[in-house]
Formats: sequence, structure tokens, C-alpha cells
Amino acid sequence: MSEDLEGRVRGALERQVVPEVRAFARKLAEAAPGTAAVLFYGSNLRTGSLEGVLDFYVLVDGPQVEKIWPRVSYHEWDREGVTLRAKVATMALETFRAAAAGELVDTTIWARFVQPSALAWQRGPAAAETVADAVAGAARTAARLAVALGPEKGTAEDYWRALFRATYAAEFRVEKAGREDSILSVNQVHFDGLLPLALTAEDIRFERQSDGTIRPDLPRPRREALLRWWAHRRRMGKPYNVMRLLKASTTFDGAARYAAWKIERHTGVPVTVTPWRERHPVLAAPGVLWHVWRTKRAMERKSA
Repeated sequence: MSEDLEGRVRGALERQVVPEVRAFARKLAEAAPGTAAVLFYGSNLRTGSLEGVLDFYVLVDGPQVEKIWPRVSYHEWDREGVTLRAKVATMALETFRAAAAGELVDTTIWARFVQPSALAWQRGPAAAETVADAVAGAARTAARLAVALGPEKGTAEDYWRALFRATYAAEFRVEKAGREDSILSVNQVHFDGLLPLALTAEDIRFERQSDGTIRPDLPRPRREALLRWWAHRRRMGKPYNVMRLLKASTTFDGAARYAAWKIERHTGVPVTVTPWRERHPVLAAPGVLWHVWRTKRAMERKSA
């Protein structure tokens, strides 16, 4: 792996995060046996805010237990009078590495972790090095697909846009038009210069043009192989993500508490999480929604 790309990724993963996030990451690591590292990502990483839900990936030793991964859970932690909330994805570190390298059908890992993340907790230098290698692999996977999908010549942003548009279209989720532009604009420092480093690590030659654009030299056989690789993952993208959603609907640890918090935040209607609702969040959903609708109607009539 290119030392330049490795150094870039290491520096990015070592970015500062607020002490509360590091403390939460440590708490998550201590609760999950065999944790090698905890990655922090998302908008709260950029802003430093503790509002809303913090996003973590907990990477553990050993083989992947679940066939449909990661395992998703919701956690609340009252720290010095402040309630911190987190959505946590847990998976095997080796599976994370393989997914980031593009060895698996999954598209979410490398598309997510070519974007900014921070190593909020690590067991030691060896674990930090393994995670850095994996995240560098995500950059390499994303870069080679970006130039296969992108224009013959363009700015780095043109190639990243082509990549994110393709991955959003392949996954079972709705993103606002121009979402890829907002990712690039708010993370401009992160992406600045990343594509050339990743292409160099991938042995993909490119020419820098006088107008600031680049022209990748991607031989036709390799481009066609990359497009076949992508076509298979694009076809599998939506079915695979549907399976993940179905699994999460029945195995999301803390789903009832997460839903109750979201409902109250968006509607102002508090929802009591009973033991039955905690055990059966899907079955409880219709009754909860009926309660929220009736309460909202009563509030509106009272204020009229």
C-alpha cells in the first residue's frame, strides 16, 4: 500500500473528537468482548456536537457471527447530567476489512468509509494499524470505481460525484438530489488530494491537466472488469439492503427506545417504553402510532 495514502488515512483517523465521544467509545468497547477498535463517523464528527444520535462502528475480533451484518443497536448513556445517544453497528474486523477492499457484495462499507471517520478507541497500535489499512482499502476501492464510472477527464469532484450517485442509486434508501454535492462541500478538506493518492496506490496512472483536471489512464480491459464487478453489486444492492432492513426490524437492540426518542423529538409527543414494547417493537408500532396521532389531534384542538 502506498505510504502516502497510508499516512493520509492515519492522520485522518487520528483527528480530534470531543472527550464525551471517546468516553462513550470506551464504554462500548468494554461492553463488547474482543473489541479491537471503535470508529466514529457522521455529521457529529464534523460539527463536534453531542446533539441527536452519535454514530459508531464497533469492530471485534474473530469470525463474523451474523450472515447479515452489521448488528445494529441503540444506546443511551447519562453522563454528568447529559443524555448521550448512539446508534452502534457491530461487526467482525476481518469482515470490515474484506468489505472495504471490495471483496464482498456489500457497497456500504467502502462508500461510507471513504468519507471522514475517526478512531475513537483502539486496543493498541496493532489494532489501529489494521483499521487504518482497512480504511485505506475503502479509499482504493472507491477510487478505482470512481474513475471507471466517471468522465474521460474531469476534476476529482466529478469522479467522486459519479461514485456517490451510483452507490445511492444501488442502495435501498432515498437521498435528496444533490446529496453527493453536500458530502463533498462539507468535507472538502478530507477529499482534497485524496483521489490521486488512492489512484497511485491502485497503480492507476493519470495525467494532471493544465486546467486542474485529471485524465486517468485506465486500460479498457481493467475498466470493463471494474464495470462487471460493479454491475453485480448494483444488482444485489437493493435486495441485500432490504434483507438488512428486515433483519434490523426484528433484531435492532434498543429499537423501541430509539423510536420513542425519535417520535418525541419530531412530534413533541412522549412515548412510554413498556417492557412489552421493548421486546416487541414491530408489533407495538401500530398502537404507538395511534397514540401519537390521537395525542397530536388533542393538542391541536386545545391550541385552536
